[in-house]
Amino acid sequence: MALTGRTALLAALGSLPVGIWDAGWTGLLAVNAPLALACACDYALAAPVRRVLLTRSGDTAVRLGETADVTLTITNPTGRPLRARLRDAWPPSSWHPGTEMEASRHRVTVPAGERRRVITRLRPTRRGDRHADRVTLRSYGPLGLFARQGTHHVPWTVRVLPPFTSRKHLPSKLARLRELDGRTSVLTRGEGTEFDSLREYVPGDDTRSIDWRATARQSALAVRTWRPERDRHILLVLDTGRTSAGRVGDAPRLDAALDAALLLAALASRAGDRVDLLAYDRRVRALVQGRTARDVLPSLVDAMAGLEPALIETDARGLTATALRTAPRRSLIVLLTTLDAAPVEEGLLPVLPQLTQRHTVVVASVADPHIARMSTSRGSVDAAYEAAAAAQAQAERHRTAQQLRRHGVTVVDATPDELPPALADAYLELKAAGRL
Repeated sequence: MALTGRTALLAALGSLPVGIWDAGWTGLLAVNAPLALACACDYALAAPVRRVLLTRSGDTAVRLGETADVTLTITNPTGRPLRARLRDAWPPSSWHPGTEMEASRHRVTVPAGERRRVITRLRPTRRGDRHADRVTLRSYGPLGLFARQGTHHVPWTVRVLPPFTSRKHLPSKLARLRELDGRTSVLTRGEGTEFDSLREYVPGDDTRSIDWRATARQSALAVRTWRPERDRHILLVLDTGRTSAGRVGDAPRLDAALDAALLLAALASRAGDRVDLLAYDRRVRALVQGRTARDVLPSLVDAMAGLEPALIETDARGLTATALRTAPRRSLIVLLTTLDAAPVEEGLLPVLPQLTQRHTVVVASVADPHIARMSTSRGSVDAAYEAAAAAQAQAERHRTAQQLRRHGVTVVDATPDELPPALADAYLELKAAGRL
């Protein structure tokens, strides 16, 4: 039980001493009889908070940057009306800074034997699971002189999913995919293509595509058209080691890699390919396998929600061995990792032949746009030094990328906003070239 500000004010105005009762709650030690009687009546009429029943309902998942509404139902089974202030506590990352006070505190009035609902609106700032903390109730009497206070544990979890901002690129990539399928243009034959249909020859067609048997049965030249093979296997490998924790702009590199992986997964599943996910540093952090085209994207989003960079060096040998076990047959392995010279030269390059001799490999990396801005700095000594440092960093990344390309690896190096569409384009180019 707590002494309210109103009681303290009355005590001060009447020069009444205020103290602590031995019962362990704040109260009045020596007061005049009228105020003591008013306080006693107010205490007696305040609804007991321990008997109040609290339940939750509402959203259980939300994309990062969007809002989630969690409803708290307050049931008052007592014979006294409940006049209360309520604090619904959640972790600090459940709101944008400065909004927690307004979003988590509510005033409620619940008549005896009735129930009321309040809505706590969350706007999380980080991915992962957000678990509700305790609910604190402060029940006031009709005069507001005394308050009963207690806490309730009402569990609830809201999973914060990746925002998938790159989904805006999906329509244009699907349009290009339809072109590759031969619906609006003619494809050339490649290693990863299959026969689609015959049509009449037009100038400019590859003469190797002429079907002479079909031509002999008709009066015009007939050529074969080809389309990319379907039901290919794609393994997305996320490096969650220390290099993924580096911040690019306002977010870690891992977040940009997740966004690129989601766009590629959405595109590949629509192309009829099978998509799996492996997240690894020194152990498996997430593994998604064997999902249907309808279920693969929700499964990936759910698995990615709880991924966080681990501040340890990635075990390249362990990553390679796990990837080979996950993809026993020929596949497209997309490794989202760094292009920093040391991790690649000391970790990835020695084990890369194990991947490239069996699989088609794409390495995708997040470039820092600040480096590009630094490279154009001019006008002062400091700016010149910045430009020189940026040029050196870019040259090192270029040399590292060239080393990977000499091993037959396709390298995609782009800023966070440009990486998802660039990776999708690389996948479509492999499809068009018949390498997948």
